[in-house]
This record gives sequence, structure tokens and C-alpha cells, in this order.
Amino acid sequence: MYRLWYLLRLLYIRTQNIHNNMNLRHAIIAGVGVLTLAGGANSQAQDMTGRKLLDPANMNMNVKPGDNFFQYANGTWLEKNPIPATETRWGSFSELVENNYKALHTLLDAAAANKGAAKGSKEQKVGDFYRTGMDSATIEKAGMKPLEGVLSRIKNVKDTKGLIDEIAREHTEGVGTLFGFGISPDDKNVSKEICQFGQGGLGLPDRDYYFDKDARTTKIRDAYQQYLPKMLMLMGEDEATAKTDAQNIFNLETALAAASMTRVESRDPYKLYNKYDLAGINKVTPGLDWKVLFADLKVKGQDSVIVGMPKFFEEVAKQLSATPLATWKKYLEFHLVNSTASFLSSNFDNARFDFYGRTLRGQQAQKPRWKRVLQITDGSIGELLGQLYVDKNFKPEAKRRMLELVNNLQSTYSDRIDNLDWMTSATKMKAKVKLNAFMKKIGYPDKWKDYSALTIVNNDYLKNIMAANAWSYNYELKKLGKPVDRTEWGMTPPTVNAYYNPAFNEIVFPAGILQYPFFDEHADDAVNYGGIGAVIGHEMTHGFDDQGRLYNAQGNLSNWWTPEDSTNFTVKANMVVDQFNKIIVIDTNHANGSLTEGENLADLGGINIAYEAFKKTKQGKSNDKIDGLTGDQRFFLSWAQVWRANTRPEEIASRLKTDPHSPSELRCNVPPSNMEAWYKAFDVKPGDKLYRPENERARVW
Repeated sequence: MYRLWYLLRLLYIRTQNIHNNMNLRHAIIAGVGVLTLAGGANSQAQDMTGRKLLDPANMNMNVKPGDNFFQYANGTWLEKNPIPATETRWGSFSELVENNYKALHTLLDAAAANKGAAKGSKEQKVGDFYRTGMDSATIEKAGMKPLEGVLSRIKNVKDTKGLIDEIAREHTEGVGTLFGFGISPDDKNVSKEICQFGQGGLGLPDRDYYFDKDARTTKIRDAYQQYLPKMLMLMGEDEATAKTDAQNIFNLETALAAASMTRVESRDPYKLYNKYDLAGINKVTPGLDWKVLFADLKVKGQDSVIVGMPKFFEEVAKQLSATPLATWKKYLEFHLVNSTASFLSSNFDNARFDFYGRTLRGQQAQKPRWKRVLQITDGSIGELLGQLYVDKNFKPEAKRRMLELVNNLQSTYSDRIDNLDWMTSATKMKAKVKLNAFMKKIGYPDKWKDYSALTIVNNDYLKNIMAANAWSYNYELKKLGKPVDRTEWGMTPPTVNAYYNPAFNEIVFPAGILQYPFFDEHADDAVNYGGIGAVIGHEMTHGFDDQGRLYNAQGNLSNWWTPEDSTNFTVKANMVVDQFNKIIVIDTNHANGSLTEGENLADLGGINIAYEAFKKTKQGKSNDKIDGLTGDQRFFLSWAQVWRANTRPEEIASRLKTDPHSPSELRCNVPPSNMEAWYKAFDVKPGDKLYRPENERARVW
């Protein structure tokens, strides 16, 4: 696992992806002219399928690019591509994910049909996992029977110690609630793995849903308070009892939410670095015995811990005494069923979807079962599925080609650091040391995880999920006392995303994202640099955003900046924060520039670095046109094409509270509005809605 705050960020990204699909922390390329992606300018620009890489039919020429570049570049496509009932957004990322789904679906169907696969082989484990998930008749017949053992344990809890024992045991079984727990490198000593704890335990997506008074949030909170008793009645309670228990659960969650950090607060890694020995944390949380907790979690030989949110655990300790045991037991029962409802019979599955899908995010219908089971298979045994995927869908030469692109962009980034007018030479030198130390992971791991200890059966879907979760828990636990393994990946190969991990100082690009519209080997340089080039630059810039810059070349939380340079960076970064804070996104709600600061900085850095790298290519230096478009126009239109998406209002509202990425339209429009080249390419003038005076344009990296 990754350090706590990074792990939290990954979870945020996975709810949306680059993050609108750079579904991990943190979108592409720079070429120094060493590599030409498509051999220069052509008279037309199509891939091997005959598809136009930049199709004018997708644009809305009635919109001035300087008024809304997103609509100008994508308007007609947006009109002709409504959101499917099974989705909350639909765009370029969605199309790529859909193509990946088709490839994975074929692999999974073949694996499931291969009932003669050798026991213990990846084909057997993937095939049986997927087949049990698709066996809806068996799942329907079982109801909530697969949970009877755990529910019985909860009912038999007699006291507070028994409650803590049960909570910890559920964590070891992969269905834990109340808090987050993981093993990851110590922020200030990344050669050492350490136990890390964070806040959790809420049924709503974020603490703010319990307190905000706006109409949308109030409606969702009210709906959740109707969902709670509904689920309890499905579990066997009568209506009156269910209403009482639901209110008690909600009150407990509200107390936990009040003690939870906001998402903006949790972006500060220093605030999350609270290291204690066990005696020290016991003093902070009287009533919560950490030695017992460690034993229950099967943690041995550890004398220290990092607790991201001590205030939250103080409240947990308080509530262990203040809240009746009966309420705690109902809380555990509800969260157990709620977290597994999608894998139970349709009455539980539909109830969960009705709230979390339809009400919270605006999704009108469930995804087809095969897609949902595919997602769980990838999330549970992703490196087994990933091996099958890359064997069929990713060629070694693509990996080598991508590495060349990354190296070209890295060189351009180094040049830009040299030319910064706000940073002293001493800090520039250290920034370049960090840049040159980037670990680059492309396509798939060089070393796959060993799943030999995982048993997958052919007749019980939830049992397989819980077995995979328990295997993952034990896999992480075994890291304690061993050297940190920097070869590990935090995403599976089919993932349509990319990420930067500060602990390893690494940039990672799974095979899934190395496809159109991000990358196409038959595209001209402008299209590829505006696509995957900006993604590469985006991930690199995460190493130098407001969070990443706090880590040195080795991955340790360490201040390597002079006070003067740190102040200069903050002033420039705050200009980006302010730009987003001024934008109204939905209703009267503004973008949250503080929550999205890191991603916005990465977008701005990524497109600038990719553009400079593009200008070093043959096409970038020429005035030749393709399909009537200059190289610069094609570069920026490719950037805009990546972000095209229709999004449901409920999804937008939810992401404003929880997502560290800005809405797609803002990601398309705001970064170019800070670049002189964009103004020249599209003749943007004062009076245009996106025009910014020269002194109001943000320049950071």
C-alpha cells in the first residue's frame, strides 16, 4: 500500500478517473525531437481504421474558441453523444474504457468457459472468479446467507473489547469499516514500511454531506436517512425497530464525521504525519488499546504507528464508551451488508444502487452485470487478469516506444526548470536531481504478484471476493520488517489512467491508457503531444505540485526548498487556485481551487511541457497544415478532445465535494487560457470570455 494520504488520493481518483480518468494520483509527452511519432505532417490525419484523429464534425464552429474552447472543439460531439442510462458521464475516457471492456470481456468469457484449466493457474482463478460473479441464479438463491457467519459473530459481541476484536478481524478479512488501515513507507524514512491509520466509517461519501445545508446535499442526506432503515428491514428488522436503529447509526456517523478532516485539510502531508509509539497513541485515545488492536490486526514486532487523523481516533475512543454497544453492533451489521450489497441477491443490490447510483450520482440504470463483475475481477485479482490482458493487447515495442517519449519529455522538463525566472539556482539543482531520479513504469510490472496462496472456488462469488481481500491484506502485512519493494504497481495493466507516487518518486503509465485518443502510432506529433504528451507532463508535474514538491528525490518528506523559492512557488500556485475558485460550476457552487490545486497545477504544467516538447519536432517547427489546421491548432484541439465529456449534474455536484480533479470543461479551458501560444493559434482577443490579461496568466512550471 502507499502512504496514507496518497492512498486516499488514489481512492478519490478511482471514483472518476485522469483523473476523470487518470483514475491514480494524479495527463503527456514531450519530445525533444529525438523521436517523431508519425513521421511529420501528412495531407490527412487518420488512423488505420480510417477514423479522423481530429474530426471537424465533432466541433461547433458557431462557438468562438476564445469564449468556450471546450464547446468549440467538442460541441457537436457532445450534442450527438448523450450519456447512456448506465453511466454518470460519457466522454473520451469512457470510449477508451469501453474498448478495453470489450477486450477484457473476450478474455474473461474464454477463461470462464475453460473449465479444464489447471487448478491454481491464472486461467483457473480468473475464470472461476468471473464465472461465479456471473452466476446470478446462485447469488439470488443465497440472499444474504454468505454473510451469516460474520453477522453471527457481531450479534455475539458482549463488550467493548469484543467489539474492537470484531472490527479488527473484519479488517483482516477484507471487509473492515470504521477506520482505514494499511502498510506503506514511512513518509520521512521511505526505506521502512510502517502501519498507517486513517479516518473512515461513514456511509455518505464525505464528512461534508452530514453538515452542508445546500438543497442538493440536504436532499441526499435525507435520502440516506431513508436508505438506512430500508436496508435494515431487508436484513430482517421490523419498520419501527429499523427506524430507531437507523437514527442511532446516523447519529454515530455524524459524530465521526464531525471529528474527520476535510478533504482540503487532508491534502497537507505534514498534517497527516503523526507518528507515535504505542504508549503515546494510547494516551491520545484512552479507551482504545492499541496493543490489543495490533494483535487483533495480526501485526507483530511493531512499536510505532502513523495516525493520519488523531482527532478522529480520539472521537472513536470516546464513542466506544458514549455509544451503547447495541448501536455499535447495528452499525457494524449495516456497514457489513452495505459494503457487500452489490454481491448479494438483487433486493440488496438494487437498494444500494438506488441510493449510491441513482440518487447520489444520477445514474439511471445499472451497468450490465458482466461489466460490474469485470470491474470487481480487475480490482480483486488485477495482476492475474493483467497478465492475460497484456499477452493479447500490449506489444513489447509499445513499451519501448513509450519510454522514449517519457525520456524526451523529461529532457524538456529539465530545460524548463533551467529557464524558470522565479527559482534560485540552488533549488533548481535539487529539482533536477529529483526529476532525473524519476522511476518510470510503463505498460505492466516487470515482476508479477504471486497469487499461489489465494484459493478461488467455482461456486461462491462473495467468498471469492473476501478471499481475495484477505489475501491482499496478508500480502501487505508481510511487508513489515522487509525492505520496501519499489517494483510494485498501484494500478493494474488494463487501467485507463496514470499516476505519480511520491514515496517511490515514480511515474506510472498502465497499458490501458496507451491508446487513442491519448496515443496513436499513426497520428502526427501534434495530436500525440497534445494527448499522451500532456499526460506524461501531468504526472511529472505531480512531483512538483503543492504536495509532491514536499518530497525529495528519494521519496522522503523533506524540505529541499529555500524560503524564497517556497514563497515564490506559493504565490504562483495561489494564482491557479484563485482562477478556479472564481468559476461557478453548478447552481451557485464554485469550483474548489484548494481541493483541486494539485491536479490543476499538473494540468497546467503538463500542457506547457508537452507544447514545448512538440515545438522541438519537425512538425512543431514547420508551418505546414493538416486538414487545414496548423500544428499548434492540432496540438490544442487534441488536448481539448481528451477532456470532452457530458456529465450528469448529480455527478458534477458530488465531485465538487469529493474529487481532487476539476470538471472536464474547466480542465480543457483553464490551462490553455494561461498560454500565449493558444491565444495566437486561435486569435483570442480581449473581450473573449476566456481572455486573461498578460499579468493574470499563471506560470508555474
